Amino acid sequence: MTISQSEPNAESTVLYAVQGAACVLTLNRPQALNSFSRQMHHDLWAALDRAEADLSVRALVITGAGRGFCAGADLSEFDFSPGPNLRERADPGPLIDQAFNPTARRLLALRMPTVAAVNGVAAGAGASLAMTCDMAIASPQASFIQAFSKIGLVPDAGGSWLLVQKVGLARAMGLALTGDKLGAAQALEWGMVWALADDPLAAAVALAQRLAAMPTRALVATRHLLREGITRTLDQQLDAERDQQSSLAQTHDYFEGVTAFLEKRPAVFKGE
Repeated sequence: MTISQSEPNAESTVLYAVQGAACVLTLNRPQALNSFSRQMHHDLWAALDRAEADLSVRALVITGAGRGFCAGADLSEFDFSPGPNLRERADPGPLIDQAFNPTARRLLALRMPTVAAVNGVAAGAGASLAMTCDMAIASPQASFIQAFSKIGLVPDAGGSWLLVQKVGLARAMGLALTGDKLGAAQALEWGMVWALADDPLAAAVALAQRLAAMPTRALVATRHLLREGITRTLDQQLDAERDQQSSLAQTHDYFEGVTAFLEKRPAVFKGE
């Protein structure tokens, strides 16, 4: 697979590359299993800004450098040194509020579909990161770990909500309480990932290219309907579906899709 690398600086904590209409963001702290530093959050936000500003980009892939996808928060950035105000300095709440929550919200609100290429371990907030993506393709050697209970914390970065949506309450409860590793094959069986592939990045880029050729606004609207449906009654969801259909009926891609169907030709969507 050939990807145009437009950020050759290997010191960057997030690498930005494009292939056709797909953008590939690579978490680039392999020595720390791509655990999140504050800098990596900021670099990721900048990369997302760049992708959203480039209208030729219509799908996005997130993966990790080296042998891991993302090991969650970099605990070395927490201040556990002896001395005054230890409890305040070690409190993860501000970091979650200032970094992890904005990252989750950004990914869930992107104007384009997203695919996680899970090339290795996804632990803690790293598992949450994979679940914020619309779809995930994992290596057969990948694993997902709700590591929070092992250090006296709870799932964050959306994990407590996303995990229940992905695998159901009983399985989510078991994974979160025990902190047991979920292997890739079982993650596929339980619905956490869409597919397994020996080269998850190549498979994710191929999927992203397929999604990029589809009506982008309809895909994103579908994401919001499915994610938000759990919080609505059926009557509310019926109204939300009606409103989305009316909104999408004003788009180029709606008219192109119906016209192409009637003319019995392939549709050419523009994401507009």
